[in-house]
Amino acid sequence: MTTNALSTRHAPSWESGPTRFLDILDSPLTKALVDVQDHITFYTAQFWHDRGVKSVHLPVTTDSVSSPMGLGSDSEPVLIELYGQPTYLADSMQFLLEYGCRLSPEGAWYLMPSFRGESVDSTHLNQFFHSEAEIPGDLSDVIAVVEEYVNFLGRTALERLGETIKSIAGNTQHIEDFVAAKTFKRMTLDEACSYLQDAPEFVRDEGRWKTLTRAGEQELIRAFGPAVWVSHSDALSVPFYQADAADHPGKTLNADLLFGLGEIAGCGQRHENRDQVLAALAAREVNPEHYDWYIRMKEARPMLTSGFGLGVERWVMWLLQLDDIRDVSLVPRVNGVSLQP
Repeated sequence: MTTNALSTRHAPSWESGPTRFLDILDSPLTKALVDVQDHITFYTAQFWHDRGVKSVHLPVTTDSVSSPMGLGSDSEPVLIELYGQPTYLADSMQFLLEYGCRLSPEGAWYLMPSFRGESVDSTHLNQFFHSEAEIPGDLSDVIAVVEEYVNFLGRTALERLGETIKSIAGNTQHIEDFVAAKTFKRMTLDEACSYLQDAPEFVRDEGRWKTLTRAGEQELIRAFGPAVWVSHSDALSVPFYQADAADHPGKTLNADLLFGLGEIAGCGQRHENRDQVLAALAAREVNPEHYDWYIRMKEARPMLTSGFGLGVERWVMWLLQLDDIRDVSLVPRVNGVSLQP
């Protein structure tokens, strides 16, 4: 990642401790974060409104988490007890967005917090904002929508916040290159692994599945950027709700958009019916009990939909060319740590 304009100053750090909320009040970065957060909220709403896709208000608790994502996932759900009732904080509300598609013909979207149990680091947060949507259609339809969405966000940010971005990032060339591209290079996971020569620093081989390391994602961005799609993951490494690829045995109809730190948006086509969901759950050794309502929805109202999720803080990190995602949170939250305010 390029050196940003804040490198010559002491930017407020997520490590500042109990005085951080006061220390950052006069920080240029803090003021820029407020502008950028407001930008993504307003223009996300405008993007979907112009397409007739409806916003839905959803809870932050669920019995039907979308993690564990697959046998190859390190994502962990956050279990809590609420008035004596065990439940989970939402890691994604994609399942309810699928439900929303049965109520809104053009699709459903939200912008809300998501919670994860895995350790926080420079690219992962325990509590982050998710921009997610589900639309009628297949994988190619949702890939096209994601490209339109991220280009719209980038273009409007250049128009409205160009000087603010320059004051933090040093320049806006990365956004200009991104917007100019409009569409991005596409390759399958197998093609990506072949290009990377299955080098262990780039490709994690677990025997029954492969995944890309962060270094592997960066290598692909350098070679094919400003952004690159990697599709058709090994089925056992991704969530049970991603549809199987009929023309690629053992693969799923999903795609990750890599730019900035790596994966910033992920999308996929869903199973249409009950039997497909049950088979996918069994293959990944996931107990179907907590997904009973989801299975019954697929049986009663089979429907072809596809959806995506964009990590808002990861996008902001790319926009402002920051090096640590923990500095993107105005009010950070870390699992197991008492934080103020």
